[in-house]
Amino acid sequence: MSPLYFRDAEQAEIGERLPVLPLRDLVVFPYVVTPLLVGRPATLAAIEAAMEEERWILLVAQRAAEVEEPAAADLHRMGVVGRILQVNRLPNGTAKVLVEGFARARVSRYAPAAGYLRAVASPTPLESREGEGEIAQGRAALELFEEYVALHRRLPDEVNAMVQGAPSLTQRAYGVAAHLAVAAERKQDLLEIDALEALLRRLVEMLTTEIELLRLERKIDDDVRGTLFRNQREFYLQEQLKAIHRELGQEDADDLTELEAQLAAKSLPEPVRARALRELRRLRRMSPMSPESTVARGFLDWVVALPWSERTSGHPDVARAKEALDADHYGLEDVKERILDYIAVLALVEKPDAPILCLVGPPGVGKTSLGRSIARALGRSFARMSLGGVRDEAEIRGHRRTYIGAMPGRVLQAMRRAGVVNPVLLLDEIDKLGHDYRGDPAAALLEVLDPEQNRAFSDHYLEVDYDLSQVLFVTTANSLAGIPEPLRDRMEIIRLPGYLDQEKLAIARRFLLPRQLERNGLDPRRVRIGDDVLQGILRGYTREAGVRELERRIARLARKLARQEAERAPHDAAAPLEVNVADLHALLGAAPHDDDTSLDDKVGVACGLAYTTAGGETLEIEVTVLPGRGKLALTGTLGDVMKESASAAMSYVRSRAAALGIDREFHRTRDIHIHIPAGATPKDGPSAGIAIAIAVASALTGIPVRGDVAMTGEVTLRGRVLAIGGLKEKAVAAHRCGIRHVIIPHGNARELDELPEEVRNAVVFHPVKTMDEVVTIALRAQPSASREGIAATAH
Repeated sequence: MSPLYFRDAEQAEIGERLPVLPLRDLVVFPYVVTPLLVGRPATLAAIEAAMEEERWILLVAQRAAEVEEPAAADLHRMGVVGRILQVNRLPNGTAKVLVEGFARARVSRYAPAAGYLRAVASPTPLESREGEGEIAQGRAALELFEEYVALHRRLPDEVNAMVQGAPSLTQRAYGVAAHLAVAAERKQDLLEIDALEALLRRLVEMLTTEIELLRLERKIDDDVRGTLFRNQREFYLQEQLKAIHRELGQEDADDLTELEAQLAAKSLPEPVRARALRELRRLRRMSPMSPESTVARGFLDWVVALPWSERTSGHPDVARAKEALDADHYGLEDVKERILDYIAVLALVEKPDAPILCLVGPPGVGKTSLGRSIARALGRSFARMSLGGVRDEAEIRGHRRTYIGAMPGRVLQAMRRAGVVNPVLLLDEIDKLGHDYRGDPAAALLEVLDPEQNRAFSDHYLEVDYDLSQVLFVTTANSLAGIPEPLRDRMEIIRLPGYLDQEKLAIARRFLLPRQLERNGLDPRRVRIGDDVLQGILRGYTREAGVRELERRIARLARKLARQEAERAPHDAAAPLEVNVADLHALLGAAPHDDDTSLDDKVGVACGLAYTTAGGETLEIEVTVLPGRGKLALTGTLGDVMKESASAAMSYVRSRAAALGIDREFHRTRDIHIHIPAGATPKDGPSAGIAIAIAVASALTGIPVRGDVAMTGEVTLRGRVLAIGGLKEKAVAAHRCGIRHVIIPHGNARELDELPEEVRNAVVFHPVKTMDEVVTIALRAQPSASREGIAATAH
């Protein structure tokens, strides 16, 4: 027999197994008619089943609204048996359903049906004692609900009338619960209350809380509206006041007057002053709410903030400047001499043409810090611009004021930071400039770095001429290859080849070690680190042209010593900290570099010299001859220019086969494999030509190449040796590796006087014009020429 469901005087016999309609973010209460929009297949199937079974359906809320296909565990156990009043099918496959809640039901279990869920449910009527407590709670709830509807903006007054006119207290309670704007979880809690008095008490609590929140929201809304009204009123009155002042011929005594006083106090060029005053007059006539007023005010603020005549004063002192440069940097004599020359000229001429220096060298040799030292030596302000990765021309020249967020370029921003017209301005990493569809910043720098043009530098934002002629520009680069030729032509190039071991040792002793000890809380007077320890770090743990890695290693050593100091026993605290060479492995780990440079003679192996952005490097070139059909294999990630050099070297060896005592037909019966180790590192350039030729000649003749000889130079098909670049860096690299003899092109012999004296004293340089001279010096023994070779030479 089907269970009976009661609602006031009405009763209905409803089946025990009902189709289930899961509800998302919604709870349906008894007596309440609710429209639903249904689209899930399982829900549509449940409605179809209900329409075939006297239109009764169980309305149950989901525990989580995001579940698309709810199972039994996703549904609450308390729901409402509802009656489907109307179903309207929509073209998109969904349906509008009008349901009326009839009575509460508790689910004992859910069971799957044909594409939907059915529930075994039993009636759960609301307990009512019809006592004075219920009546009192009901009156309180209805009074609060009336106030709630009055405060709530989305509930019409008809809702209150409908609830108040309900015939029974239970119907009124469920009507209030249905119209509360609270979360679905809280409504489900109301539905699950079994006693009417408890339900009314809970409604009174919730209504009291919600009314307080609505009152607070109403107060905030009224305050905001009042503030807006006051702002509009103040704006209107201010506009009226301005009109009155204009009629009386009076000016505003606001910040525009202060801005005008600042403009009057600045020593502006006459065109700039005229333009600024014109903008100020425009600004006075504008409404403060106009976007143009912000643009004009920004222009005037920049005119006031930029230096136009302010300069660093003081008589240049060459001796003091030399002391400042020597105190900050060890070595770098070429740069120091050039700066001292400029300071000497500055002492004799009031406004000399400032040089534009370009410091080119590997990372870590002190290019950037040298800019600060130059400013300190000159007693000037210092500003730095990093150009690495800059791809937009507007970064240099600024944006036009028509754009939102426009501002001057980096040059004028740096001048504003410097505060004077004659600072030292460092343009860092000028070789890392990029370019794309937004323009070429390197081309924009042509005007900045040209002494004939930068007297009237034009920024797109200011659109007035600005004088940069008194600025001392210092640029830095790792390589000249990334700098366009017109830009390079405007700068005076000063090369920093990298430090020798003795220079690194002095820098570590004078600068790096004391600085790192102090940074790590150690007293340099209580730490004993000998020169042999620093030499061990230099040769075993670093292999660089600069000193950055050396400082990192010294910093790590200082941290280890600081830890030892912290872990010391109190009675040992006064003892000094001492580091020996034998302690380096424990403190710094295994040495990544082998100090023992192999200078043994080898067949088919020649030592070349390369120039990279990290400084000079030695380049080992290996050649192996194998039986074959004359194939030439080139490996080691070689560029096109280096491959062409290898081909030219092979052609030279073939042309001189007889003179070298080599079979003329070796290229038909032998395969030659040329490999340059460190295969993952790309290599290119023509300067390895003579080294490749010597390695091939050694491999074919069986005569070893001298291990104490390195060489650099481009080879031609006729055996001539052409000049190369980067001799200073390559010579320093050879000296660092213990090379005693270096073969260089005769065209580079004039550069030998520019090499460091220590390198010239330790290395013997052999300028050569032809490959025959290279063969004589580089091979351990001279090859015996065949008869054909002698005859060819005689002719």
